Amino acid sequence: MLERRNPMFKLLAYMKSYKKEAVLGPLFKLLEALLELLVPLVIAAVIDTGIAGGDRGYVVRMCLLLVGLGIVGLVFSITAQYFAAKASVGFVTKLRHALFDHMQGLSYTELDTIGTSTLITRMTSDMNQVQSGMNLTLRLLLRSPFVVFGAMIMAFTIDVKAALIFAAAIPVLSLVVFGIMLWCIPLYKRVQRKLDGVLSATRENLTGVRVIRAFCKEEEQISRFDDCNQDLTRTQKYVGRISALMNPVTYILINLAIIWLVYTGALRVDAGLISQGAVVALYNYMSQILVELIKLANLIINITKSVACGNRIQSVFEIRSSLDAPEQAPAPKDFSYAVEFDHVTLRYANAGDDSLSDISFAARPGETIGVIGSTGSGKSSLVNLIPRFYDASAGQVLVDGIHVKEYPLDDLRNRIGVVPQKAVLFKGTIRDNLRWGNPDATDAQLLEAVQTAQAGEVLAQKGGLDFELEQGGKNLSGGQKQRVTIARALVKHPKILILDDSASALDFATDAALRKAIREMPGNPTVFIVSQRTSSLQHADQILVLEDGAVVGAGTHTQLLESCPVYQEIYQSQFRKEDA
Repeated sequence: MLERRNPMFKLLAYMKSYKKEAVLGPLFKLLEALLELLVPLVIAAVIDTGIAGGDRGYVVRMCLLLVGLGIVGLVFSITAQYFAAKASVGFVTKLRHALFDHMQGLSYTELDTIGTSTLITRMTSDMNQVQSGMNLTLRLLLRSPFVVFGAMIMAFTIDVKAALIFAAAIPVLSLVVFGIMLWCIPLYKRVQRKLDGVLSATRENLTGVRVIRAFCKEEEQISRFDDCNQDLTRTQKYVGRISALMNPVTYILINLAIIWLVYTGALRVDAGLISQGAVVALYNYMSQILVELIKLANLIINITKSVACGNRIQSVFEIRSSLDAPEQAPAPKDFSYAVEFDHVTLRYANAGDDSLSDISFAARPGETIGVIGSTGSGKSSLVNLIPRFYDASAGQVLVDGIHVKEYPLDDLRNRIGVVPQKAVLFKGTIRDNLRWGNPDATDAQLLEAVQTAQAGEVLAQKGGLDFELEQGGKNLSGGQKQRVTIARALVKHPKILILDDSASALDFATDAALRKAIREMPGNPTVFIVSQRTSSLQHADQILVLEDGAVVGAGTHTQLLESCPVYQEIYQSQFRKEDA
């Protein structure tokens, strides 16, 4: 029932390994609270017996008892804090690992839909808020109500009539606390959504800072960021003003109750019905209730934020990848084509039109297939269907005669080496980056791939495989990054190699040497080359010319020059440039 009402409760499954800590933390807090409830009784005994009777020895013994209660309570509190911290940190560690693993399993479609800034928020600020909320919950959620109701019960053991003040004050205070909490919950969700907008604007500006400066758009982007930031600030101020009402309202109600209690107690002492120590004890219990209700109010605000963040994390878990894949590899088949597209259509999620329409072609093992077309014609979309980064909306994509949906994703992608348009390298040595293609590759194999990718010059300049790359390979030039990423794909010795416009930063001589080296590679892979240069595709066995997502020409370079107007236009424009 709780899980249906609030998705946050589903996350508690990750607390299974910390059941002992989740029990011991609150337990030691309750023991500390029990000792705290005994303190007013000891003080009352000091006043009524020790001071009233002039017994100094009794006063000293009671003071030593108070010191002992304080020391034992401190030990209980530290122990509770240890177990609560261990449980909350361990819980969020497992949750963060699970969320990252889940995000890695999402397809490009889901990642495009959710957005990078949203996922980063879930992994960082939302996780930290959940950890803080879990820690406070384990320490205070049981302790504060226990002290509140325990103090009321102890008050009844001292004097029933005076204790009725407690019975009247606590429901009113609870109504205020929970009313403000219910008011704040949807507002905190709105705050987190506004935070997503600020992070998105920040990430976009930092990523595109060079473009922004090139077009002198700094002031415009600063204004846009200020709008997002002000929107977030207004929402935070609004919810902050509401949650800030909790402390003063509870203070007012508690102090009114204390005034009523002291007045009633004074009358009953004057009538000889209770002792002076009993009034002091009742006052202390009311003060304890005040302190604990303030703690509870702040705890509820924190829990409200944590639940809102937990729901946002759970919403990511509930997104299922659109790529369903079997666990077992399919039985091998006799095949004539390494890759075959059979009337394939692709439409991206939430797109208004098809990105690819009725694509059909076949590539034999060892052939080189060139893909060319104007910007936005669907070149990258076509090759992204082969490793199943996206699923075709209609038609079939076959690899070695088997539909790509029949392969386990790891099995399919281990056959394919992909060099994406944007050369992405990771912090670490060049050796570490190259071994992404094959973790067991020897240095000799790495150097072989480096030579094939025409990256030997990079190693010579940088000092070899142990050169430390910065994040994103920022300490390499564009051409150097492209050659290292090509080498990383070649280390796999893939059956199918996809070069998605991955030689755009290379000069013509290096590009030609690279293509020649790939043709001479052992294993004779089927190669897909996406390029804007006709010179890069002239020697391909088959060239596909795309226009608005459709194949408008297919054949060799010579055939297309004779029969395909789109290819003729591209070639002639580049030929004139190169000739000039």
